[in-house]
This record gives sequence, C-alpha cells and structure tokens, in this order.
Amino acid sequence: MTKTKDQSISRQMTIDDIFSKFPHKSQKLAAEITSSGLSCVGCQASTWETLEAGMLGHGFSEKQIDALVDRLNAILNEKVDLNTITLTKRAADKYREILKDDGREGWGLRFEDKAAGCSGFEYVLDYSEKAEPDDKVFLSEGIEIHVNEEVVSRMLGSEIDYIDGLNGAGFKISNPNVKGACGCGKSQNY
Repeated sequence: MTKTKDQSISRQMTIDDIFSKFPHKSQKLAAEITSSGLSCVGCQASTWETLEAGMLGHGFSEKQIDALVDRLNAILNEKVDLNTITLTKRAADKYREILKDDGREGWGLRFEDKAAGCSGFEYVLDYSEKAEPDDKVFLSEGIEIHVNEEVVSRMLGSEIDYIDGLNGAGFKISNPNVKGACGCGKSQNY
C-alpha cells in the first residue's frame, strides 16, 4: 500500500483535494487519472469522492488503485527546469506531424494564454512562422517556442506534452506557476 506523506497523493484524497493541493501538476495528474480509466475527473459529482472510492466504484482492484497512486506521486516528484519551456519528445513529434500535414514545416510554436475558462486563463498553442520582436524564444526538441515577453514569467517551467488515449487526445501543459485550476484541468489561475 502507498504511504501517505504531506506532499504526496493518497488513496483517501478527493479528486478536488488532489487538484487543489497540486494545481501546478493538475494537467498531468488529470491526464494520468483519465488514461487509467477514471474518466469522470471533470464531472462535478466526482470531485467530492476519494480516489479510492471512485476507483472501487468503477470496478478497479486494490492493486490498480495502488499503481495509480504510485504513478501520480511519480508525476509530483518529476523535476522542473524553471528557466525554460519544454516540449516532450511525444509533443514535438506530433507538432512536426501537424506542421507537415499543414505545409508549415520548420515553423515554431506560439505559446500563450488568454483570459477564459472558470479559473481565469486558458492556454493557447498556435503556429508561429517567426518570432516577433517582443518574443522570447525557447528551443526544445528542435522546435522554437515563441512566447511574448509579457507572459514569460507565468509560463517559465512549463512542459508541453501530447496525450492520445481513449478519453481524448491533445496537447497538455504542466505549469509550476499555476496556483489553482478547475476540476477538469482546462483553465488555471496564477
């Protein structure tokens, strides 16, 4: 059985507690929970349920619950470089595939946020043919990431990943500057 520590996730934590206590990792945690088969993470009815009760209620075994808790805690323990913005290899490969399909090979990635969602801000990813004069440029996995200087401070340390699973596919951002996030992990505040 997974041990409970002050800075770790336990079986007895509610989904709401997990996202409230670790908002900077909410995107990754939500992706791991949903890809494990607990697809009601964004459902308002499930936020009061403990992780254990939700998993047992969906027919998961004790061993599967422990394995999920271990994976969630491994996500919490991942080191973050607070001086840059990165793409995972999986995200970079997917972005290059999209660029090729759209005839934009060699373009960079625009990364920003906008006021939206129930928690204040939503991330925006877009094509960027070249950096603007007021952009800071980060290089990750051979792809330039263009970020306007005004928002760099709240984006530093972010990791952009790509998730492809039964419950959906798309780019997911993990940002250590996030102070709170909505239950579904689609918007955040700083």
